[in-house]
Order: sequence, then C-alpha cells, then structure tokens
Amino acid sequence: MPGYNINILGLDLTFRTDTGPERVEQARKLLEERFAELEQRGNKLSKERLLVFLALGLADDYLYSDQKLADLNNRVNELLQKIDRLETRK
Repeated sequence: MPGYNINILGLDLTFRTDTGPERVEQARKLLEERFAELEQRGNKLSKERLLVFLALGLADDYLYSDQKLADLNNRVNELLQKIDRLETRK
C-alpha cells in the first residue's frame, strides 16, 4: 500500500491508501477548492467551523450520490424483471 505525504489546507498529512496518486491529488484539489469557496462566504468563521461545514457538504454530496445510485439500481432491476417477463412469454 503506497504512502503519501501531502499538505492539505495548511496541514501536513501522512497516510497510506490503495488509491492512486491521481485520485489523492483530485481529492486534495476538491477539498482546497471547496474550502476556499466556504472561506469567501464565511470569512469571519474559524477554520474549525469551516472544516465542519466542508465535512457536512461532502457528507450531503455522498448521501445524495448514494441515494441516486440506489434509485438507479432499483430502476435497472425493474427493467431486468420486465425483460425476464417478456422472455418467458415467448
């Protein structure tokens, strides 16, 4: 498992993950961009509060994506059942 030493939001982090370096860089970039957006809107908030809002935003994105995936899986299953019913009629 590769290890990484990166700086995110002024914090030096060391960790290991099976994720490739491109994905780690994408994640770092996303965090930096979203944090900058929050910082512009709430410049009087502490870094800790901004990080909590960032985590809440990412959690909301995850939950939304998870629900969309579940909806798509349900739709695919419905379509597969329709196909199966059509095939058994033949």
